Amino acid sequence: MTLRRSFASALSASLAAIGFCAQPSAPAAGDNLNLRYANGIVAVAEDKIITVADVSREITPLLPGLQRETIRNEQEYNAKIEALQDSVIQDLIDRVLIIKEFRKDEKKQIPSAIVDAEIARMQSEQFDNDRSKFLAYLRSRGTTIREFRREQEEEIIYRYMQGQQRKSQGSVSPVKIEQFYNENKDRFYREDEVHLRLIQLTRTEGETDATLTAAANDILAKMKAGTSFEDLAKEYSKDQRKSKGGDWGWLKRSDFKKEFSDPAFALKKGESSQPVLLPEGCFLLFAQDRKYAGIQPIDEVRDQIERILVTQMSRSGQERWLERLRRNGYVKHY
Repeated sequence: MTLRRSFASALSASLAAIGFCAQPSAPAAGDNLNLRYANGIVAVAEDKIITVADVSREITPLLPGLQRETIRNEQEYNAKIEALQDSVIQDLIDRVLIIKEFRKDEKKQIPSAIVDAEIARMQSEQFDNDRSKFLAYLRSRGTTIREFRREQEEEIIYRYMQGQQRKSQGSVSPVKIEQFYNENKDRFYREDEVHLRLIQLTRTEGETDATLTAAANDILAKMKAGTSFEDLAKEYSKDQRKSKGGDWGWLKRSDFKKEFSDPAFALKKGESSQPVLLPEGCFLLFAQDRKYAGIQPIDEVRDQIERILVTQMSRSGQERWLERLRRNGYVKHY
């Protein structure tokens, strides 16, 4: 049996195991994949052989995402599968190179207690603390406890090294923040917003507009006398946010029906509306706070910009770091 057929069968089995069905226009997975490997070996990174089985194991959890996509034809389907394969292979290679980078410094060690704790967590969460289930899982993979322990240690190293790399990109100067703001002001436009509290007086059978309005005016009088709108909402409102003092949070004009948007956005911070009468009842609106349409000041978006820039720098720095590891490492593709 050729490797092409072996890998196709393995991937088909993986797809079937999670209930994956190709789109009607696409062929069954594995049957027509243009696989490029021979002798079961996908690549060699340093002293690590990356096999077809390794790739298949990593691809399987990603397949449900492919299932949710619309696949229009066989060519697109095969292209998506191949791109997924290539991404997984590169990730497996990078993983080996990252772990090698960690081990270059003999002073760096992962304490045994951390590995023990991780394995204990997995046994608890995935195998209900049943060691026999855990051992059966290892047998199904053809993996020894020692090999599994090494896998977990390497996973911890991999996460640690990625975290350290991200941390090294975590400082953004105020000059860069201001430059990004000035070049991207349109990204920080906001609509009118109001932090709304609301009291709803539900119309009961036979209740008139006049009686609802009178009840609402009594509430407004208590507010003017010093009772907070929040406390009044907890006492009188009949809506689902009553226990939260009628707090609906920040809302844009587009979040409202017109019957509410006009009175709500006529309010200034700390103001309440006159009774708003609708067929279902009477409503009182209160502007806890207001934000007006326009470009947000830089001080309001500084943290947001810093997160954007840190993400960009981290992604760029990570790629430069990986490129260096790839240049200095031994990698052979098949």
